[in-house]
Amino acid sequence: MVGESADLLQHPRRNLGNRYRTQAQKFARLASKDPERFEDNMQWAEQNARQALLHDFTDERNWRCLADIKVVNQDGDGLSAVLEDVFIVLGRDPEQIEQLKDVDFLLVGLELLEAAFARDPLDPNAWWEMYSESESIEVELQDFAERCRRLDFSDQRANIVYARRLERIRSGGREGLFIELARHLLAHRPNNHELWMELGRLYERRAEMDEAWSCYDHVQQLQPHQTPRDSFLQRITDKMMGEEEKPWTAPSIEKRSQFLEQMMQLSKRISTLTEAPQMEQTVEVEAVKENQDMVRLQSLMEAGDASEAFFLARRLVSQGEEWAEEWVQKAKNAF
Repeated sequence: MVGESADLLQHPRRNLGNRYRTQAQKFARLASKDPERFEDNMQWAEQNARQALLHDFTDERNWRCLADIKVVNQDGDGLSAVLEDVFIVLGRDPEQIEQLKDVDFLLVGLELLEAAFARDPLDPNAWWEMYSESESIEVELQDFAERCRRLDFSDQRANIVYARRLERIRSGGREGLFIELARHLLAHRPNNHELWMELGRLYERRAEMDEAWSCYDHVQQLQPHQTPRDSFLQRITDKMMGEEEKPWTAPSIEKRSQFLEQMMQLSKRISTLTEAPQMEQTVEVEAVKENQDMVRLQSLMEAGDASEAFFLARRLVSQGEEWAEEWVQKAKNAF
């Protein structure tokens, strides 16, 4: 329940973001008019600016509002932290900010923020317009794809921002690139049910039914109150029966296992872990007697690689290993 609340707070809610930003700007104006209460009003301004970002991190105005307040408060360290957070949301390596340690953020911090948004607009429509108007759009998209393959999207905000960019790529007719990069994002953060849904719909339109079923199944596992898998089966059954063809059936265990194995291997390749989890040699004899899949799941979870553990547990469940369902939930809670 705590995890669900955190996810909700990090999901864009534009109206609340606008409301808090307006309040922040109001307190900032009051501070400039009332020197005696300057500090109190600026504290309220910063608190509301933070709330604006909490409710909608996809609106660049909310980032600018907080950054402006940091400058007014002469908080260089705070402005540096804001920029580092921007780099995380944009899927960049936050360590890049380390290269700017000797820079006066109060002097150039706002320019750096604008430069970041000029290259990577948070609004997906503005981002796609920038690419679609380029004369070398194919080259630009290939460069973007290369960036996606090396960036870290484990942060939920980054995952949402790039998922919406991928939706524009799909609507632009580049379905193959969308599928590749969507699976890459999902390997980083398997609980992005919206992207699973988009991927499933695309597979269904392409008549790749087994893959569509697997995606819808993920959504229904992540969001039990939604039933896209069941609705998909009903659509397929109605269509097949109407055409008097052999009814379609859910993919075989082997097919489902293969799909999850591919996602698990992708998650392993992009893992930020520097070393693979290793079992102590001293317990090798005892480990043989244990369930080796359970040992591996435990090792992955202890190492913090919840994504790979999630796909491994889902694959085991698809193969009839009911005990792995508990590990599916453990991995989901760790995202």
